[in-house]
Amino acid sequence: MGVEIQVPQLAESVVEATVGTWYKKEGDRVERDEEVVELATDKVSLPVYAPAAGILQKIVHPEGDTVKPGDVLAILVEAEAAAVSSAPQAAKPAAENAPVETAVAEKTEVHPPIATPLAEKVAEEQGIDLSSLRGKGSGPNGKITIEDVRQFAHTSSSAPSSTEKEVQKPAASTASGTLPPVLSSLTASFGRREEREPLSRLRLTLIRNLQESERNAVRLTTFNEADMSAVIEIRKRRRDAFKERYGVNLGFMSFFTKAVVGALKAFPYLNAEIQGNEVVKKYYYDIGIAVGSERGLTVPVIRDADRKSFAEIEAEIADLAARAREGRLKLEELMGGTFTITNGGVYGSLLSTPILNGNQVGILGMHKIQERPVVVNGEIVIRPMMYLALSYDHRLIDGSDAVRFLVRVKELIEDPETLLLEG
Repeated sequence: MGVEIQVPQLAESVVEATVGTWYKKEGDRVERDEEVVELATDKVSLPVYAPAAGILQKIVHPEGDTVKPGDVLAILVEAEAAAVSSAPQAAKPAAENAPVETAVAEKTEVHPPIATPLAEKVAEEQGIDLSSLRGKGSGPNGKITIEDVRQFAHTSSSAPSSTEKEVQKPAASTASGTLPPVLSSLTASFGRREEREPLSRLRLTLIRNLQESERNAVRLTTFNEADMSAVIEIRKRRRDAFKERYGVNLGFMSFFTKAVVGALKAFPYLNAEIQGNEVVKKYYYDIGIAVGSERGLTVPVIRDADRKSFAEIEAEIADLAARAREGRLKLEELMGGTFTITNGGVYGSLLSTPILNGNQVGILGMHKIQERPVVVNGEIVIRPMMYLALSYDHRLIDGSDAVRFLVRVKELIEDPETLLLEG
């Protein structure tokens, strides 16, 4: 009986994948733990390995198929069974007049692709010949990433401009199918420019996750503001020495990560999860950091953030963010977060209400730092202020705890030396 090669469990927010490149073809010999196929998800490229040695008997899902966790990708006949089944055929004489081309083809090896499946897809959509990027990839072993393709498309002088592209005018959908011919002709006669494109897999996944979050939680948001003067002063004073010693910049995210961990220790239910009729309280602090890119939003996780220094947190955030934008995150780096921080301020957002991530019961929203007049000791002064937003699941978190949690974050940010005492 054959051994099934199955789609492994994906990240919590990933429910399906696309079969990328098969490195083996039917009839090929496969070794145990050898990479046989690559799957492309919204967030990572995932290699799939053979569970046993043998012969690849049948490929169930060819390249381009959409699959889900547990789906059978291929059937593998283990080495012993393959030897028995092929024994009678070994006695047969080989055809003396077999074409030379066939023999050569059977020995042809399947080389790993020069690009990731997502890069290949984008290149195909934009009409880019990947051979022109061979040897210039920024991915592992020189593999071309989606960012390489987009950079090439942006800088290539041969790429057609938007005015040169043919503008499609597909009929807009209605409940009965398409617009009546009269309305379609009106659109054309008035010169209305329209273009229709399918939603990306990442966008569809985000839609499902956001709808699921809203259905399964009672979300409320509470707001506060923090005076960023002390943090800004420390960053200015320590910036050069920090960079020289650790090789990374001292940013705001390490301060907020430490502040969140300190507040979670004071209010542990913000670090918990509802499972059925039980609440799971977690005494580890895996903080998700939302990272935006052209591909969409991903939330890689900093494990055991309470045990890491400012420098370790900054280095890990920089690494995770860079690989998230390139689609090179590992599956486990997206799983298991207990609380999330999102920073809309990098895009200029002054205030927002973040949406809960997965099964978490809290998420902190950071925003743009803006100088505003505030009253300090009875005097009006100008201070760099940031609005903070905490969205929480009201099924588990009472309003008083949510407000006090956010106040604690504010206190730690405004007196950052206290962060050293929160270990």
